[in-house]
Amino acid sequence: MKDTQIKKLIEAEKKRQKRVINLIASENYVSKDVLEALGSELTNKYAEGYSGKRYYGGQTFIDKIEDLCKERALKLFGLSSKKWAVNVQPLSGSPANLAVYLGLVPKEGKVMGMSLDHGGHLTHGHKVSASGKFWIQVPYGVDPKTEQLDYEDIKKIAVAEKPNIIVAGFTAYPRKVDFKKFREIADLCGAYLMVDMSHFAGLVAGKVYPSPFQYADVVTTTTHKTLRGPRSAMIFSKIDSRELPKKIDRAVFPGLQGGPHLNNIAAVAVALREAATPAFKKYAKQVVKNADALAKELKKLGWKIISGGTDTHLILVDTWMNGSGISGKEASDLLEKNGVIVNKNTIPNETRSPMDPSGIRLGSAAETTRGRKEKDFVQIARKIDKILRNGVESKKS
Repeated sequence: MKDTQIKKLIEAEKKRQKRVINLIASENYVSKDVLEALGSELTNKYAEGYSGKRYYGGQTFIDKIEDLCKERALKLFGLSSKKWAVNVQPLSGSPANLAVYLGLVPKEGKVMGMSLDHGGHLTHGHKVSASGKFWIQVPYGVDPKTEQLDYEDIKKIAVAEKPNIIVAGFTAYPRKVDFKKFREIADLCGAYLMVDMSHFAGLVAGKVYPSPFQYADVVTTTTHKTLRGPRSAMIFSKIDSRELPKKIDRAVFPGLQGGPHLNNIAAVAVALREAATPAFKKYAKQVVKNADALAKELKKLGWKIISGGTDTHLILVDTWMNGSGISGKEASDLLEKNGVIVNKNTIPNETRSPMDPSGIRLGSAAETTRGRKEKDFVQIARKIDKILRNGVESKKS
């Protein structure tokens, strides 16, 4: 690379990634094959439109790449092309979610999603997101005692509010979601059921997390978390008389985006092929085992684990513990100084600012990719405990 400034920064970031323990729940490490596709000549090609219906010439191989990506996406999750369609053009998870609302929810209609401080995502209707500016959020949360989803309470809210769409999914909720119950709730109030499986898509592919496809009308996902692909997204939609695929395709293009990023789509196709292997299923199982080991050891060491544990790759830890510990920002900063990368995170019934919340979010996917097992995560938990305890003692002195 002739640009030495950028080259040095890239090399510095590569070294940083190698020397830290990465517990960011939404990060992972892609294969060399995925990186090769991302940096290919596909970057040069503009392909506005869809396969067979482009607005530019020279699309012979581009159409084949996008078609292959869609074929692999359906196959990975065991879906028939007669019953499900998939759009692989969304640039990332947020525009994918917005495209669903744009296609299916009328202006100022109601989007029912998990509130941000209880584990939902900004694009599940939060007021600072476009999803909360163009549509009305109907929030739901977790039970204050169990810190898990209360489906009876969710049903009461849905029946009273009659949302246009219900979003089941999370960015910081460590437990399995009962999609059957969400389907029943959606049917009661006449809503679409959308599942945002961005965090657990790789676990679904690896058969260690329930599949939402039997119950959902629409499923969105990013491809860079547990699925271990590039930064991109997909939208799956049921094929029936409601014409959901057509509405969503129009919302993605021309509703929100212009030409898709074909280098990303090719890289997604590579990652989907990798996720269909026996090795990936073994990986997904290890991700869950490792998260469980980390959560149990932290709990044993005296830290409060939100909901009492985890069923996924994700753990939410209350580091503040009503003032007896340290804030999420302090914890994140302290851990980073000692080579452990996490993110500060709100916890259910948060009393502090989102910029300096009561907790941290941990994930096992990236370090599992590096080959770590349960015993390694027990040691990581002890390292975290030592760093945070020292931080608490420093505050007292």
